[in-house]
Amino acid sequence: MPRLRVRLGEVSVGFVKPLAQALLDLGHDPAPLLHRYGLHASRLAEAGARLSIPRYMHLGHAAIALCKQPALGLHMGRLSHLAQAGLAGVTAAQAPTLGEAARTLLRFEPLYAANYRGHSSFLEDPQGAWLRFYSISPYNAYNRFVVDSLMAGWLAQLGALVGVPLQAERLEMEFEAPDYASHYQPLCSSSVQFGASGNQLRLSRATLDLPNPQHCPSTWQHLLQLCEAEMLQRTRVRSLGERIIHLLGPLLNGGREPDLEEVALHLQLPTWTLRRKLAEEGTCFRSLLNDTRRDLAETYIRDTELAFGEIAYLLGFASAEAFQRAFKRWTGITPGEFRRSQRQVG
Repeated sequence: MPRLRVRLGEVSVGFVKPLAQALLDLGHDPAPLLHRYGLHASRLAEAGARLSIPRYMHLGHAAIALCKQPALGLHMGRLSHLAQAGLAGVTAAQAPTLGEAARTLLRFEPLYAANYRGHSSFLEDPQGAWLRFYSISPYNAYNRFVVDSLMAGWLAQLGALVGVPLQAERLEMEFEAPDYASHYQPLCSSSVQFGASGNQLRLSRATLDLPNPQHCPSTWQHLLQLCEAEMLQRTRVRSLGERIIHLLGPLLNGGREPDLEEVALHLQLPTWTLRRKLAEEGTCFRSLLNDTRRDLAETYIRDTELAFGEIAYLLGFASAEAFQRAFKRWTGITPGEFRRSQRQVG
């Protein structure tokens, strides 16, 4: 079985537009920065064009350095529009209510963004709903703006849909309060909680039930059909091995590695059936786990500034030493040697 490559993920180039507008608002021409990252007008106009997660994070970090505004992500979010999420966003804009728009936007997230760490979720109950973004810890100057722009963006996009400024009932951020913590408060009617167990915001039932004045039932149903067809095309996998690789990313984390039994449970298969089917594909669970870890390790070392201890945590190793031993076994060189060789190539 050919080795399956793993990527950290990618986002629609539509996410670049609010970043560029935020820089303009702050008195900076975004064009030179965008050109440095290959984001010319023709690239930004390509249908379905994507930007890798590491490159997007580096772009955001460079933009923050340019304008010297660590809260740039929050400003980006306030400037974002549903159409920048492509077909999923346009479909959400035709939903009958604000709640259905939120559900649609998060349900079809794979059409505009994908991250091996997980996917956003819409968790509804009789009193309201949580809009939840997955963990991308450990947090640093490269990735915190992603969470900032997303949480602020959800509120701005949904508020624009119904024509009223929108605040969350509760707002929880997984990272500790940054220096610009006061900038979050306008997003929420109660105190923002930092250092929480996850990234999520709460909307009340009354907010979810707000009607969308632009709703057209026939257009809404047509767009839903298009989203479903596109999702089927994007998420169709060719083998059990590929399905397992999609599962491993969110399960890897925090000094522990997933085992065969855990993956079998997620796939709703007996462990013996899983072993047999993988053998029929010419592979085994341990090979898939090692290949996934190796690919992700190489990507993290090459494309991010994460310390090796942080990478070890993300890949489920008990310690940085265990990760470094495994990396040398896979590649014949240490993580430090690999990073230096990649910088020389760059």
